[in-house]
Amino acid sequence: MSCPQPRTHLPRETLVEVVRHTPLVSIDLICRDPQGRVLLGWRSNRPAQASWFVPGGRILKDERIEQAIVRIAAAELGLPAALAAQARPLGVYQHLYPDNFAGIDALTTHYVVLGWTLDLPAGELQAADAQHRELRWFTPAELRSDPAVHPNTRAYFDASITAPRTAASAPGLTE
Repeated sequence: MSCPQPRTHLPRETLVEVVRHTPLVSIDLICRDPQGRVLLGWRSNRPAQASWFVPGGRILKDERIEQAIVRIAAAELGLPAALAAQARPLGVYQHLYPDNFAGIDALTTHYVVLGWTLDLPAGELQAADAQHRELRWFTPAELRSDPAVHPNTRAYFDASITAPRTAASAPGLTE
């Protein structure tokens, strides 16, 4: 028995209704270079707009987790499938946002996030995608102390940060 092919992205009106009534399931990629720095992107879209955030995205209907990782890594970072397939699970998290992708007042966003780590080789990445104005490497100490890094990203590296995100498993990453 074959699995169905992943569906494409939902129409805006449908996604608004999904966000209104259910949590979304997504992948966050915590990417490190050989020096231990972490790759963040300056978010152009909501939620988490105008902050540094790890790359990531929603899992599509009928898309396996491994397929989602490969798709997100290619779309957001220009990474080849063979490299993205080396990602390792970190844990399950919740991200709660007071806003939403559509900018609709009083509509919150709830993500169940599957955190994955990925070691990247030295070298340049592709240009940032439409979701990110730019990509930049941070040391864990830099990202923990920079107020422009979103708390949900800082929390992967600082166990004392619990809101607006809570971890269901892994205590966080260290240097």
